[in-house]
Amino acid sequence: MFTMPEIKSHYLFTDEDAAILAGLLPVAEASKEQLIDEFYNHLLSIPQTAALLQDDAILARLKRSHAEWFVNLFRGVYDNPYLHSLQRIGLVHVRIGLNAHFVNAAMQVVRRFAVGMIRENIPDREERRLHTEALEKIIDINLDIMTASYLEEELKKVFISQRLESKLIRATERFTYGLNLILVVALVGVSLSVVGLFAWELANLFRGSVERGILSALGTLLILWMMIELMDNEIKTLKGGRFNILVFIGVVIVAIIREILISTLRHDDLATQGFLAGTLLILGVVYYLVSRSQQPSSSH
Repeated sequence: MFTMPEIKSHYLFTDEDAAILAGLLPVAEASKEQLIDEFYNHLLSIPQTAALLQDDAILARLKRSHAEWFVNLFRGVYDNPYLHSLQRIGLVHVRIGLNAHFVNAAMQVVRRFAVGMIRENIPDREERRLHTEALEKIIDINLDIMTASYLEEELKKVFISQRLESKLIRATERFTYGLNLILVVALVGVSLSVVGLFAWELANLFRGSVERGILSALGTLLILWMMIELMDNEIKTLKGGRFNILVFIGVVIVAIIREILISTLRHDDLATQGFLAGTLLILGVVYYLVSRSQQPSSSH
């Protein structure tokens, strides 16, 4: 936020301008009641602003405040306390939900009235021009400071929204990371069980059909391979790697191959085995197409 001297310099508002306005103080004092009548006739003619002025006590207090504000335009003292008073007015406008559009529209009523007041009381054309220019500057400064409160409020909302969004994203990322850790631990547990199953099948390899035992052990090895691939993919994800859909397609392919082995041991009918073989072929094509799509295109 700028200080009042900085704001005045930005608007080229000089000490001469302040002195010119201070010379109009008696006229402003005498005209304030007329200004208040025109000002509030305007506000009460607009449904949105009239709805805020239904209470007689509030209306009377606001009229006194606006009359004082109008007179202060011509006191010639525009320091940091003056800046703070305008900032408080802007904050009140924001708190009551007054749209900035109506602030600008109401200020136009004040501007027209004050210009007319100068025209009626300053007969010399050059003097009237200097008074009008000084008036335009101080009204623009007032409007700038008051409406800045709206911008600050919007920025505050955006800032709070961004902070909330950032916290939500971080919390979600941590939750997802925790779920991935749980998944890895679960995969380790299942893998140990598969290793135990493989050891049990090797121990019983020669107690029954050797062919059946070998095929069963091979199916278990395929399951173990699936577990290794899944754990490797999850570990890469935890390290920040990208999700690899090929791993899951490969796992399904391995599962189908194991099912084909089991189907062979069960001596299933040709239709079942043909269905499994067709499914495996389709998955192979899908795997090939996905792997091709993930390869970076060669430069020409």
